[in-house]
Amino acid sequence: MAITIRQVGPCFAGEVDGIDIRRSLSADDVAAIHAGMDRYAVLVFRDQKIDDAQQLAFTRGLGEIEQAIGTSLRAAGDYRLPTTFADVSNLDRDNAPFARDDRRRLFAIGNRLWHSDSSFKATPAKYSLLRAVSLPSKGGDTQFADMRAAYDALDEETRDQVEDLVCEHSQMFSRQLIGFFDFTDEERERFRPVRQRLVRVHPVTGRKSLYLSSHAGGIVGWPVPEARGFLRDLVEHATQREFVHTHKWRIGDLVMWDNRQTMHRARPFPADERRDMRRTTLAGDGPTVAQAA
Repeated sequence: MAITIRQVGPCFAGEVDGIDIRRSLSADDVAAIHAGMDRYAVLVFRDQKIDDAQQLAFTRGLGEIEQAIGTSLRAAGDYRLPTTFADVSNLDRDNAPFARDDRRRLFAIGNRLWHSDSSFKATPAKYSLLRAVSLPSKGGDTQFADMRAAYDALDEETRDQVEDLVCEHSQMFSRQLIGFFDFTDEERERFRPVRQRLVRVHPVTGRKSLYLSSHAGGIVGWPVPEARGFLRDLVEHATQREFVHTHKWRIGDLVMWDNRQTMHRARPFPADERRDMRRTTLAGDGPTVAQAA
């Protein structure tokens, strides 16, 4: 059966039919999925009864894996999952919800801000693939914003202004927005800012998009207050209702998105309930801009 995709979002996001992720991908399957990502930026695979190994095999069929090392506050001995997965759950190694004041949970609340995965790395992520293993009784949706449409809707003066700007990204910037300042010296070193272009050009379609994230806390050459005010205005513009799609999770969903063309955020849910979400990530092709020495 050939893969088919129907649009489910306001101007992007597609739901995929005609694929069983448990089976090996053919060359035609891989081409159809990449073409779907180029067009829709977010793809939803419903009712996929897969395990971790099958999710990982599916991801590897599409490209090189990004390892999830040093991106959270979990100590090496606290990992529930191998580093081929980003553990974006609210669970400790014993599969119990974190205490409400656990610093690992408080740090993860930053995922409720609009962001792009791994924009805080010199080589940012390409695709993210997130699977729902267990869900809370309410809340916990994921929202996506189409950064291509947001760029297209800018006035000409702002397009000219953003064209060659370079931003500094760090998880410390995003966490400080929610009042989290509790970083060790080792964490501050690990989360040192990296540079990213503010406007990215898709390598296949040639379409431009805003590369925004809550991790962006400065613009090279700009005073910090002016830069942060400007970036906040851009985020408010890019997350207007007409650019946003909300995914309401069901067990067995796998959702894949292109971090080069979208932002996303998780929505709140009861702190004492389990939300077990497991993400594999495709590595990006390279830095968006040369890094500072």
